Amino acid sequence: MAERFPLWKKLWLLFAVIWVIVAALQVITILAFSPEEKDKALQPILFGIAVPALLYALGWAWERFRKRKG
Repeated sequence: MAERFPLWKKLWLLFAVIWVIVAALQVITILAFSPEEKDKALQPILFGIAVPALLYALGWAWERFRKRKG
């Protein structure tokens, strides 16, 4: 039988997919309409990777904290 994932992981995956798609659209828009300002595209790329990773780390730490406590 397939392993069941906790709710927070399912919600994180949904959030991460939406977040990465929006960040990619921002990068594409910046590069399409102002190609001379490629530096502005760096910020959405970094946030597109960092925010989901940070939220996963927080969820993982919270899960471990709750398992130890309970």
